Amino acid sequence: MAFDLPGFDLDGFVRATLAEDLGAGGDITSAAVIPADARFAGVMDSRDAIVVAGLPIAAAFFRALDPDVVIELLTSDGQRVAVGSDLMRLSGMARGMLTAERSALNTVQHLSGIATLTRAYVDRIAGTGAILLDTRKTIPGLRSLEKYATRMGGATNHRMGLWDAAMIKDNHVAVAGSVGTAVERAKAAGIARIIVEVDRVDQIEPALAAGATHLLLDNMDPPTLRGAVTLVGGRVPTEASGGVTLETIRAIAETGVTYISVGRLTQSAPAADIGLDFQPR
Repeated sequence: MAFDLPGFDLDGFVRATLAEDLGAGGDITSAAVIPADARFAGVMDSRDAIVVAGLPIAAAFFRALDPDVVIELLTSDGQRVAVGSDLMRLSGMARGMLTAERSALNTVQHLSGIATLTRAYVDRIAGTGAILLDTRKTIPGLRSLEKYATRMGGATNHRMGLWDAAMIKDNHVAVAGSVGTAVERAKAAGIARIIVEVDRVDQIEPALAAGATHLLLDNMDPPTLRGAVTLVGGRVPTEASGGVTLETIRAIAETGVTYISVGRLTQSAPAADIGLDFQPR
């Protein structure tokens, strides 16, 4: 049940999250109400039809407060489960389980919500050949986790940060003076991946001539996107972005773009409804 995510410190995340919840006084409710030797056996289940993400992280919260807890994962991250599905069975010291409960649930609810919404977008473009991308519109400090959740939903990660590709947007162009100048400067700096955002078709040829390796076609309607894809003619990958919804993504995918990026996967996904219920034995 090891969880190894590059760039993510699981132990540090668990410690910091529990510290935030416990504060200086600790879990005063459990300390007052629950005998120190009491046991807790329970089942985590989903009240929604979801795509699961974050179960190993939830387990780490319980294990942090009771190293001897017995945990059985009943499904795995990336799996689609029906309403009422049991996700995890656990048995351990009651105080530890109840103290960890909220942090564990918050994490798996948030990540499963992202994975579930992502899968809905992936399903909408099935068969078109377009690839769904996530964005950098993530909660500060949670990017690695949230992008992990989009992968569990079937998306492809795009730009983990400012360091892994140049992304020349309208403000960069405004300061540089032109699309061509901005791209030439990025190329002269030795940057291999140069993504250029264009919101007009007449910006495409100057960007390509200067050395763009990827075009982000921003806020274009499907007819304009189709024309842009034709103009690019496969010279570089094309990416549609801007205001993409479940209602519009299919028509966008059918224009022939290589990628579609959707910020709301991480920015606006509702949490999944998941609970932990005591089951006396």
